[in-house]
Amino acid sequence: MPEVPITPHVVSAAEVIPGDLVALSQEDVERQRWRVVMHTLPESPETIRVTLRPPLGGVDRDEVLERQRRVTLACRRLDVGGVPLVSSLRLDGVVFRDGDRVSRLRAVDPEGVEVTYVRRWGVWHRDLDEGSGETLSDAEVRRWAEEADREGYVVRHRPRPVREASVPAPRRVVVTGLGTVTPLGVGVGELWQGLLDGRHGIRELEGGEFDGLPVRVAGVVPVDPGELLPRPAARRMNRAAQFAVLAAREAWADAGFAEGGTRESGLDPERVGVSLGAILGDASVLVGGDRKLRDKGPRAVSPLTRPMTVPSQAASQVSLDLHITGEARTVTSAYASGTEAIGQAIDRIRYGRVDVALAGGAEAVVTPAIMASFAAMRALSDLGLEDSSSPSRPFAKDRDGFVNGEGAGLLVLEAEEHARARGARIYCEAAGWELSADAHHMAAPDPTGSGVAVALRRAVRDAAGHVVEVVHVNAHAMATVEGDLAEAGALRPVLGQRDVPVTALKGHLGHLQGAAGGVEAVAAVLTLHHGVVPPTVGCTEVDEEIGLDVVTGAPRALPGDGDLVLSNSFGFGGHNAVLALRRVR
Repeated sequence: MPEVPITPHVVSAAEVIPGDLVALSQEDVERQRWRVVMHTLPESPETIRVTLRPPLGGVDRDEVLERQRRVTLACRRLDVGGVPLVSSLRLDGVVFRDGDRVSRLRAVDPEGVEVTYVRRWGVWHRDLDEGSGETLSDAEVRRWAEEADREGYVVRHRPRPVREASVPAPRRVVVTGLGTVTPLGVGVGELWQGLLDGRHGIRELEGGEFDGLPVRVAGVVPVDPGELLPRPAARRMNRAAQFAVLAAREAWADAGFAEGGTRESGLDPERVGVSLGAILGDASVLVGGDRKLRDKGPRAVSPLTRPMTVPSQAASQVSLDLHITGEARTVTSAYASGTEAIGQAIDRIRYGRVDVALAGGAEAVVTPAIMASFAAMRALSDLGLEDSSSPSRPFAKDRDGFVNGEGAGLLVLEAEEHARARGARIYCEAAGWELSADAHHMAAPDPTGSGVAVALRRAVRDAAGHVVEVVHVNAHAMATVEGDLAEAGALRPVLGQRDVPVTALKGHLGHLQGAAGGVEAVAAVLTLHHGVVPPTVGCTEVDEEIGLDVVTGAPRALPGDGDLVLSNSFGFGGHNAVLALRRVR
């Protein structure tokens, strides 16, 4: 349409000519209902037959008007040959599928804009990436098509395109095995039952080295991991590596592989990898070596001190234990380490570098110096264990800091065709992941949450999904006032007005540092697999400023109107990582 303003002008019907833009009543003028005069024909000495068509295209209709009847012109004239004659097809017998598109154009409005809706999970969405976007039912779309010609609209239905053979696409990655060591106990069963029961594993720290600390509670593993491993092997591992090996063995067996490792399972060890996150790994080895040096001299320091202090020890010990030679990578990005390690493994499988990977995180940093450092930052909760509630209270009105913790959580990731070829049980698809950086402060989160929002949207896109498909978020929520508000401030605009159930596990476990992303990813996988969202322990009353649908009190059924679950991890220095998991259909 020419960029000419509509200037209504009243004339008689006898004065209109082809090309005029006309409204037959004042109501039509007010509601922007105009039609183009396609041609005129004398009907009688007193009347004229006028053929009208919507200016943006549509069907013709004839009107017999008295020659003296007053009508309104828009003071625009169109080329009648350029106004398309088009009828909207009825959709009564059409079978709609997710991925179909339908567009609607108000063709009687010269400035009308075509609006497109996409069908996902049986609902038509105007904007797939805004939870507040307009939605329609199948019945409303069919009604649109039925009424289109009569009401001056053009409705088009575009079926989902059929995929054609093309260049090889990145491989789908699935989760086939899970393993954990956490403050709730050793094994995935202990973790999941504890989450559903609303129990926490936070305890009073024992030992003289913790005397005098302002905070003496932490999420510690309730057993000595060294006692669950052969003694010679355990002596060559730091505590974080012991956690990792135990979790890796459980995940390996859970995936259906043979005890012992790659060779016993009939796998090519070069096509299997390890990807673990850690911040320090195990800080106690270095502390212990320094103490021996000061107390007893150089000869008392073990030659294993240095190799047992590197953050990569957990990944190397897992590769040694299961004879994995494809790669053994370690990711260090503060609290986002475990989630980023899983993401890196997803990409290594997607693009054919390996077929199977053990991925997650392991950490053991409940030491006096680190506890004292966190306390000096005023980051630790000092609520104690006096009542039955957890001292770690994510999203709660009375939260006042996090609880330090330790543990490990690993997933077996596998190329889908590899898993199906061996008949493996598949928990879900590891559909996507993404990163972002706040560039705000060395320790404090960006209060706007803008960097976090970037990672959330990127992860959904990487999973080839849309925000409207997200049915659950496993939040980072470490129970600090600023951190929880920043994460909530990022989630609200991303999720929109939809009530997406959100839960946080640090009330159950404490903050497992570099292992948090791995353990929370295991919980997110189980949430998808079982269709149950665990409650947020410690959150008796949700802070009204959070503005999210936080699951509290008891488990809740996972919504069925989508298939994406997000697991968030954010760390010191502005490291943001988000994992997207999808239900396998």
